[in-house]
Amino acid sequence: MFKKAIVSVLLVLGLQQTHAQLMESFVHQGEVGVSVGAAHYFGDLNPNIKVNRPKMAAGLFFRKQISNYIGVRLSAEYAMLGYSDIYSDNAAQRRRNLSFNSNVWELSVSGDFNFFRFQPGFKGYHYTPYVGIGLGVFSHDPYAFLNGEKYMLRPLGTEGQGSSLYPNLQPYNPIAISIPFTLGFKYALNERMNVFGELTYRFTNTDYLDDVSGQYAPDAFPPLPDGSPSPAFLLQDRSYETGTSIGIKGRQRGNSPQKDAFASFKVGVSFSLQSYKCPPTK
Repeated sequence: MFKKAIVSVLLVLGLQQTHAQLMESFVHQGEVGVSVGAAHYFGDLNPNIKVNRPKMAAGLFFRKQISNYIGVRLSAEYAMLGYSDIYSDNAAQRRRNLSFNSNVWELSVSGDFNFFRFQPGFKGYHYTPYVGIGLGVFSHDPYAFLNGEKYMLRPLGTEGQGSSLYPNLQPYNPIAISIPFTLGFKYALNERMNVFGELTYRFTNTDYLDDVSGQYAPDAFPPLPDGSPSPAFLLQDRSYETGTSIGIKGRQRGNSPQKDAFASFKVGVSFSLQSYKCPPTK
């Protein structure tokens, strides 16, 4: 009986050692993946961080695993952002009546940390929550519709940017910086394929995701030759659609000290990149 117990213990120890050697032989190098989901904007038109108007988001990424827990990821992301004052509970904001949509394209690099060792194909190591922080650059192009026609807002200088009457106001840069924070969870279906879900919140260095930041500048938009108001004049202050115009020169139009932000939640599939490390010869 005692001999059988000794043999059983030795067998278990041998299997554990074999399993450990096998795990060390297969090196998880990283992943490539795709994801789809929803994005949401937060800023002057949505100051209370409501999540009630999500729009499409998608992404591609390559992750290089540096160690069992740390990786570096390169991501390419697309997000459709948009919002309107009509969704606000604030009467003054609904009166302002501004809106926008924008296509956002982002490239970022980030560091990821796995809470557990992630080794696809090995039981007990096939899932992990993870977090990440990075630095990105993105383009944005806010636009709005007037009488069914689409107008790009940046070239119009809706707050007087580029006007000789406001020499200190220059058109804002359509390229901006983001700092993405990510929280996610991934699960290996087998040694090659994984599924995941992740939430990413991005701080930015721009207050013009929505084309709203400073003050009204109605005098920067002279009427057309026929005396009718220009599209730029009609788009810089749309309160006339809800009552008497409130766009008086110098009145606050947005909240410039507070930068805009956006977030995305996506689910996706990734494919593991693995290599085999030959055991050392004895």
